[in-house]
Amino acid sequence: MPRDGILVDRPYERLTREQVELIHRASMQILTDPGLISFNKEAVDILDGHGAKVEAIAGDHEIWHVTVPEQVVLKALETAPKSVKLGARNPDNALVMNGDEPRVYLITGSETNIWLDVDFPTYVNKADPAREIRVPEFKPRRGMIDDLCRSAHVCEHLEMVDGYIRTVNIQDRDITEENKDVNKFFASLNNNTKHFMTGLTSLKQLDNVVRMAELIAGGKKALEDNPLISFITCLVKSPLQFVDDTTATFIEVCRRGLPVAVSSSPQAGTSAPIKEAGIMAQINAEVLAGITLGQLVRPGTPVLYGSVPVRARMDTLNDSYGAVETSQYNVDCAQMARFYGIANYSTAGVCDSKVPGLQSSIERLFSDIVVAMSGPQYLHCAFGLLDCNSVFCLLQAVIDDAHFKMIKSFLRQPRVDQAEIDTVLKQIREVVATPQKMYISHIRPVLRSGEISGVYPFEGTGDVDDAFEIAYSRMKELLATPVQHIDERTTARIFEEVPGILPRLNVYERGK
Repeated sequence: MPRDGILVDRPYERLTREQVELIHRASMQILTDPGLISFNKEAVDILDGHGAKVEAIAGDHEIWHVTVPEQVVLKALETAPKSVKLGARNPDNALVMNGDEPRVYLITGSETNIWLDVDFPTYVNKADPAREIRVPEFKPRRGMIDDLCRSAHVCEHLEMVDGYIRTVNIQDRDITEENKDVNKFFASLNNNTKHFMTGLTSLKQLDNVVRMAELIAGGKKALEDNPLISFITCLVKSPLQFVDDTTATFIEVCRRGLPVAVSSSPQAGTSAPIKEAGIMAQINAEVLAGITLGQLVRPGTPVLYGSVPVRARMDTLNDSYGAVETSQYNVDCAQMARFYGIANYSTAGVCDSKVPGLQSSIERLFSDIVVAMSGPQYLHCAFGLLDCNSVFCLLQAVIDDAHFKMIKSFLRQPRVDQAEIDTVLKQIREVVATPQKMYISHIRPVLRSGEISGVYPFEGTGDVDDAFEIAYSRMKELLATPVQHIDERTTARIFEEVPGILPRLNVYERGK
């Protein structure tokens, strides 16, 4: 059985049906005028062979102008699957996403260069030397492969995490552009039994990581039935440009029939219009162009409508993930994906704060709540991410898990029907007739059914807010839990058949 996710009964929508159709029509116009710029020759040839208009642009580099007729896009949307399965090492962790069902799965990500360590030194109060307090200190450093293993391990045990996107860019001295992919795939899959999605550093390593997945799944056919890996490809650089290398990767992933997220990440104000109608028309056109290319490569390729829009800060023009508009764009994208019946990869919970604290909590919870309410199927909800996706903090990820448990309780469908009303009316009449007039005797059955949310798990004691310290203890507990590694026989075959994996990642060889 796949994971349950969170079924949003009536998803929050900002756009009317008329506005959705206006954005759709505007996107179709964009794909013909001004059209796209492609730096990838193979994409040009594929589009040219299926009715697009292609024209070379004179210059020092090979560049083409491409216009895609509406009928080509609409035909591609017909072949794009309306249901996508993302498998997992543990089949019970599979995700089944239907484009017209607002069932939300919560996913980690994205890759960061910086790992934020946490420590709790003890300080003495100058005014009262007898009083000692522990205050969290955060120390940034370069992310390493051991950090990726720890992140995957903890996310395996976080209740609300449905799937894993690698959170750390591994930067060990013995990690190179040639071996990075096989090591990040193995480290993640070996420490987590949930679905794993990531980008690819080098197209040359695609066959190796696919072979690794086949060995873990039990063969090529088994991987087709249980696709325990998928890919995210930012093939479109805003505004409206097919990038050469990521487009090449996207094409090859589609040829293998593996699930892939077509991601676009325009920044309103710089690489997209600042107004909502403008960025929505553009991002929708960019995603549809990617979906169209994928379906032309291999009709039926399982694709996700990937949306990572963001608004520019007005002071620095950097990304502002904590801006209200960023959440608005993601809510709109969830609605556009549902309009086409395609599962939506969406974004929430990213903040501008560099460390855990008040700002990070406010920005994260605001977007987590409103975007989750819009019903995207694959919600990259930034477990542990800080500073506009550049920093990962494991403590923050543990706190985020608790917050999403609260959100899940909030989004639970109400139980209001005639039988429920009859029951409570009977309770009310019974209680009012008693001297105490208390409903306490009716609480236990509701507690047992799970209908009542629990207390905040990191609630402080007395007059001290020690939520971080309590969450830190929880993080340590999770790190101490056993890891369900890939079995020894399969691990041995992976190391034999997939070159470049660091020997120290083989847990069965360490103790010999």
